Amino acid sequence: MYGSNSIVKFADDTTVIRLITNNDETEYRAEVQHLAAWCADNNLLLNTSKTKELIVDYRKEKGDTHTPIHINGMAVERVSSFKFLGTHISENLSWTINTSSLVKKAHQRLFFLRTLRKNHLSADILGNFYRCAIESILTNCITVWYGNCSVADRKALQRVVKTAQRITGTPLPAIEDVQRKRCLRRARSILKDPSHPNHRLFQLLPSRRRFRSLQTKTSRFRNSFFPTAVSLLNSTPR
Repeated sequence: MYGSNSIVKFADDTTVIRLITNNDETEYRAEVQHLAAWCADNNLLLNTSKTKELIVDYRKEKGDTHTPIHINGMAVERVSSFKFLGTHISENLSWTINTSSLVKKAHQRLFFLRTLRKNHLSADILGNFYRCAIESILTNCITVWYGNCSVADRKALQRVVKTAQRITGTPLPAIEDVQRKRCLRRARSILKDPSHPNHRLFQLLPSRRRFRSLQTKTSRFRNSFFPTAVSLLNSTPR
């Protein structure tokens, strides 16, 4: 309805995103109501009790108390974090909740890894189980969140790897190495796809040997995927 709003659709999940300026939420609220009306007209039911609103606000002076959004007469709950496609997003854009959730789930899988070792399975099988059942959890969407993880969060992730390494008896890649590898793979995939919406962010310099670095004003942006990807591409032999 409004070009300034973004709607992300995946399966039966729908997310409305809006950058609010000057405390003007008119178009944002109108988009939500339009979406609710569209669902009703197309025999789709929005579950308001499962609908959440997350506000990221870094202003030094906060505005007035936020008025809840209402869908079909029911107020939408405002939350400090929520799980989006398997990743926990917090209102302060820290990743501690997400990391804690991944570490907890990975620790549960370590039990099965120990059981396999007790049954004298080979190191190759133990390594395959680690990659499929544990590393896959620890590195879920890692290109999105790892760059802005705290030191404590990174140590917690690496402790799981070290524990698994002692169980398997074989060297395992560090989480940071996995993140760098996947960032490079994702960046090269975007480079090969001119139709990708962010393909334009990878611009070659006149020398045709390096990519133009992205201008960043905050460490949060500097450590995010695209500036990191450009830096990795420039430092990796082509």
